[in-house]
Amino acid sequence: MGWPRRTGAWASLLWGCLSVALAQQVTVSHEVTGYLGKRVVLPCNIAVTGPDMKVSQVTWVKEVGGRRQNVAVHHPVHGQNYPMEKNSRRISFSTQSLTDASLIIEHLLMTDEGTYSCEFATYPNGNEVGTTNLIILAKPTSSAEAVEVKSSNLEQPVAVCTSRNGKPPARVIWQSKLTGNSSVKQTNNSDGTVTVTSHYNLIPTKEANEQQITCLVEHVALPQIESYPVQLSILYAPEVSIEGYDDNWYLTRNDVILVCNAKGNPAPVDFSWSTSNGSLPKSVEVQGQRLFVKKVDYSVNTTFICQATNRVGRVSTHQIILVRDQPVKSQSRNVGALAGGIVGGILALAVLGIIVFFILHRRHPRASKGSFDSKTRVFGNGTSQPPTHDFTELDRPLKPATGRKLEEDDDDYGEEEREERRHPPYGYAPRHREDEGERFDQLGPILRFSPDPHGYDYDDMESQHDGSIISKTAVYV
Repeated sequence: MGWPRRTGAWASLLWGCLSVALAQQVTVSHEVTGYLGKRVVLPCNIAVTGPDMKVSQVTWVKEVGGRRQNVAVHHPVHGQNYPMEKNSRRISFSTQSLTDASLIIEHLLMTDEGTYSCEFATYPNGNEVGTTNLIILAKPTSSAEAVEVKSSNLEQPVAVCTSRNGKPPARVIWQSKLTGNSSVKQTNNSDGTVTVTSHYNLIPTKEANEQQITCLVEHVALPQIESYPVQLSILYAPEVSIEGYDDNWYLTRNDVILVCNAKGNPAPVDFSWSTSNGSLPKSVEVQGQRLFVKKVDYSVNTTFICQATNRVGRVSTHQIILVRDQPVKSQSRNVGALAGGIVGGILALAVLGIIVFFILHRRHPRASKGSFDSKTRVFGNGTSQPPTHDFTELDRPLKPATGRKLEEDDDDYGEEEREERRHPPYGYAPRHREDEGERFDQLGPILRFSPDPHGYDYDDMESQHDGSIISKTAVYV
């Protein structure tokens, strides 16, 4: 029992190897791709192995639903025949040769897709077969467009991209800078193709109007990715404004215009003018979006209302007009002249004050004008000699005693002042020049500066070795 089974297994294996070796004599393409509506060639050739080998017939067979159906037959005597489509010229052999049985199919249909077998009836080898899979691709037809929607707070489709009759289904994606998302739907067609529909969804606002997004379609039958730009169309009511009023409408002014500007989608085409009182003044003329005033009078001293309409809605705005007796420019010139006069007067007083200041400064030079040296006594006149003061009557209390009696001038003072001159306060009594140096040396660096009680500064300043500055005619403490 074991031996026959082994013999049968070896026989089956040998026959399989022989069949493969024989099948290798037939040359076909394992897979052929054709495009819907185009022409395709299914190659099939057989190699003649010897002079005794004869080909008696060639047959193409297609497997349809598990059944074999003859597509084309070539007989050396009876010629060529096409049983599957007897009256159609879509199918034909490429040559009259029995060794080259390549099959041509024109105007491919999706039903042409399937498995085809090329069979050679030979003598003495018998039948030899080669198998080819025909794949039909359908290049899709694509387009994209905006979906008109009204502005709202609800997310909805604003654009649609469709890739029709493709096989296999196309890949559709969106490219956008907006905040949105997409949804995809596939529909199987009766001819075996697929239609892909993709919607782009977002919250439609007026800011998204006229924004551009792009639909990208990718398919194996396309040489490159196709792009379809879409400009969104979001419908919204008009936004209205009035221009032309410059706040300078005055009596007898001629040819002034108000313009009603409105922006919306769709663009407003209907404009109407009125006033807060209802009717328009007789002095104005409506010219579509414009309100023309030939001559300004008190009748236009009112509130004008412009109303713009599109198929989404109707919106109005207003402009208050103030009619003046005189132009604003004239009033501005008067105010400018008055302001200029005030500024000019202030500048003149400032210059006069500066002149007076310098005159008084020259009559009463400051102690800071002098230069001081620790070794050489330099006075305000630029020399080492003390300056000669030309005191006025107001300086009389400060005159140093020169040997004459104070009583000589007592008649020029009151009783209290004469008493003060006879008994001056400590540190103030005038002294002779020869006593000043000694008194000054006693003070040393204690005082840096002693102001004159009458507010006068003197040029006979001296710089001490320790950096302190004191006047020999200053008040002694």
